[in-house]
Amino acid sequence: MLRVRVSNVIDKYWWLFSIETRMLGACFGAIQPVRSADFFATHPVFTRDEFAVGTASRPDRSPRTVDGLLAKQVAAGRLLRVRRGLYAPVPPGADPHGAPVDPYLVATHLAPDATVAYHAALQFRGKAYSVWHRFHVLVGGQLRPFRFQGNEFVRAPHPQPLRHRPDLGGGIRLEPYAGGEVRVTTLERTLVDVLDQPGLCGGWEEVWRSLEQVEFFDLDDVLAYADALGSALTSARVGFFLEQHRDALFVEDRHLATLRKHAPKQPRYLDATRTTGRLVKGWNLIVPERVLRRTWEEADDAVA
Repeated sequence: MLRVRVSNVIDKYWWLFSIETRMLGACFGAIQPVRSADFFATHPVFTRDEFAVGTASRPDRSPRTVDGLLAKQVAAGRLLRVRRGLYAPVPPGADPHGAPVDPYLVATHLAPDATVAYHAALQFRGKAYSVWHRFHVLVGGQLRPFRFQGNEFVRAPHPQPLRHRPDLGGGIRLEPYAGGEVRVTTLERTLVDVLDQPGLCGGWEEVWRSLEQVEFFDLDDVLAYADALGSALTSARVGFFLEQHRDALFVEDRHLATLRKHAPKQPRYLDATRTTGRLVKGWNLIVPERVLRRTWEEADDAVA
């Protein structure tokens, strides 16, 4: 009889004991575990380490326990393994083999410093002329190219002059997106980057057509990043593009004058292919006629 009464008391007041326990834990800094389902609901893409920290019930939890939990969720169809150490939750009722995973979130989680850049940065902001399924990602360390759900992720090294700077030259933002966050270069940095490495944006026509979709650049930020990059050829390319679009982009003489100070002292070809063209003396650039005259626009007019 006594056992029944004690049991009834425990059943009646278990919730009060639970609340008091959590309050004491909060007061003394105890770690409150997060359920896997709750973690999945707020992390559309995550790494193994993020899961380990976010769901830890105690600091000494074994790595094998973490791996076992993730493997169990993958086997149950609640998680999709993107690559080693990288996962994405599967929406309830969805086919784990067909559930789409956002490529920009994948790119951001490929390394602690992974940054969506070049053509992918323009595409992220809706300013790319063509839709690509190749995503260049700025990464300081090594990253093997890999494919996932029809998209290819490729490492792009940080520019040499910027690798030892704490901010890597600046112009990198962590922006809320699709329930998570994407690390991506700003439009101002991207303008300079794609003119510095046009091959990572598909060549001059894709560069020009994409940048022409941007209505506004903070030109002081453009100049600051171009200066940090320290390339005379890139400064001339940026200056030439801005001068060609000075009315649309509200380019002032002071902007062009600053860039001219860093332009090459001797004539340089616009690109590495050394395509013949006309010398633009203000920038010491030999620019191909198709870029100078934007003849791709004439082709569009002919088709129309």
